[in-house]
Amino acid sequence: MTSIAAAAVLALALGPAPIADPMLERFSYGWPVERHAFPSQGEELTMAYLDLRPARSNGRTVVLMHGKNFCAGSWEATIRHLTGAGYRVIAPDQIGFCKSTKPARYQYGLHTLAANTHALLEKLGVERPILIGHSMGGMLAMRYAIQYPGTLSKLVLVNPIGLEDWRAKGVPNATVDELYAAERKTTRASIKAYQQQTYYAGTWRPGYDKWVGMLASMYEGEGGAVTAWHQALTADMIFNQPVVHELERINVPTVLMIGGKDTTALGKNRADSALAATLGDYPALGRAAAARIRGARLISYPDLGHSPQVQDEARFHADLLDAIG
Repeated sequence: MTSIAAAAVLALALGPAPIADPMLERFSYGWPVERHAFPSQGEELTMAYLDLRPARSNGRTVVLMHGKNFCAGSWEATIRHLTGAGYRVIAPDQIGFCKSTKPARYQYGLHTLAANTHALLEKLGVERPILIGHSMGGMLAMRYAIQYPGTLSKLVLVNPIGLEDWRAKGVPNATVDELYAAERKTTRASIKAYQQQTYYAGTWRPGYDKWVGMLASMYEGEGGAVTAWHQALTADMIFNQPVVHELERINVPTVLMIGGKDTTALGKNRADSALAATLGDYPALGRAAAARIRGARLISYPDLGHSPQVQDEARFHADLLDAIG
């Protein structure tokens, strides 16, 4: 058999090469996706978002901010619980993520993403919502609360990243090119391994595979370079725009919901072993943040990881509804 024929046989055995889905066009959130078009930095952009109204409204609105490796659709269970309790729910995909525009050139900033979201809420006529942010979305939610004081009725932070300044602690910085090269190595297997260790505290259930597939589909194939590039740019944003030094400026009733087995810390893999061992101590970080945000309430889950809203849906959402009610 010739080498060409052998390659053809191997290709047939392996099936078609994966095709990247950087705009998540093939992944359904389960609800209609709306679009908000607006100009920013000389680009015409479109922000995808969910706007879901309950069968019986309590007159209040919740805005959900997703994390770096998450999307509006990742809030699936939270949306069901909130709308079931009478809340209108708005869940945007931030620019550069998921179903929203990934512009060829863009200067990412937490303040810019906050401004984009604020403009969306103004367009929708939403006033004084409850803002809930998870992971990077928690970091962004803190920036939003500081940037737009008096516009929120409550702030909920679910395992927010950025409760420590990794660079100030000694973690080496990385260029965008270095971050991009690392992102290009992302695979379905590496995503699952990381999620199992960090999001779910070493546990796994079949339902978690859905979220592995969602993220992996954006990376697979040559088109995955688009996702990798924007993930690199936003990793640079997160690392170099700490909010932790401004926690005292948050002047809205705040609830922190912290999975104690979370160890997330951007750049930990670049730190030496002694420093890395001190990073991402969420029990300590949660307590410290709650002490610095005036009147903050801390809800701890010692047995849960970075995604308590997924890992223990019933317990988390019972606490959430009580906290915002």
